[in-house]
Amino acid sequence: MNNNYFQRTRIYISFLLCFLSYQLTIAQDIEPRRWTPLPIGTHVVGGGYVHTFGDILFDPVLQAEDVTIAINAMAVSYVQPLKIGNRLARLDVLLPYVNANWEGLLQGVPTNISRTGFSDPRVRFSINLIGPKALNAQEMMSYYKENPSNTMFGASVSVTFPLGQYAGDRLLNLGQKRFVIRPQVGFVRNWGLWSYEFTASVFIYTNNNDFFNNQKRKQDPTFAAQTHLIRRFRNRMWTSVSAGYGLGGQSIVDSQPNNDERGDLLYSLAFGFPITKKQSAKVFYLHSESVKSIGSDTDSIGLGYSILF
Repeated sequence: MNNNYFQRTRIYISFLLCFLSYQLTIAQDIEPRRWTPLPIGTHVVGGGYVHTFGDILFDPVLQAEDVTIAINAMAVSYVQPLKIGNRLARLDVLLPYVNANWEGLLQGVPTNISRTGFSDPRVRFSINLIGPKALNAQEMMSYYKENPSNTMFGASVSVTFPLGQYAGDRLLNLGQKRFVIRPQVGFVRNWGLWSYEFTASVFIYTNNNDFFNNQKRKQDPTFAAQTHLIRRFRNRMWTSVSAGYGLGGQSIVDSQPNNDERGDLLYSLAFGFPITKKQSAKVFYLHSESVKSIGSDTDSIGLGYSILF
């Protein structure tokens, strides 16, 4: 009886850790035009929806089979360009709301768990170190006209705050009950209507001291990179082909390593288009695939909207 209880608890914990690793994969947020400068004096408010579905993969010894995940997530965002000295910077705020459902066989028993609520919000500060200085809209148009080929290099740090839905007596939560700090650097090369982008990140996690059954959960850093090839059109439409990779993130619960390091490949297509002069939208498809024996294989489709004022 006790052995069965501990085995089942181990399965649920592995189930949880796969979901948390999945959250971090999404956090890589394959994001074309990430470093596109915004004119000083503007503000951007946005919203989006993404539907994600797929399989969660486990070590066969855990007896977890046919496990699937379905997530419907919405988010609102705000972007504020800033002037730091003569450099262009920006502040991004993201607030997600999530409905998530997990289904599968755990030791042959059908199991279904759902959660709905706010996930952890994120605040990000970025600064362009090479590229156009802090310019207003008219000055920025002149800059690009005079410099059709140009290079930009930027750095940022984001912090995900532990404010999402969380309960220490639940194995599955929408929040992570810890801070996630993400330094990031990015490079952009523009030539004519084409752009190439490369971004590298590291996710650093604080401890969750309120993990299930009063345990402490630690996690090794996760390293990630993403790259984009973007084609712009003169009517303000654009399209991109993107790829990303994440590696690391082994979790440790009460000093016990879980041997659950992740390796994930991501591929994405996106298309952006104007609605009005100051409103735009984008649609995208994202595929995430584990290159290890545990992880998740998922597909996501989404829609984003933004208004500049």
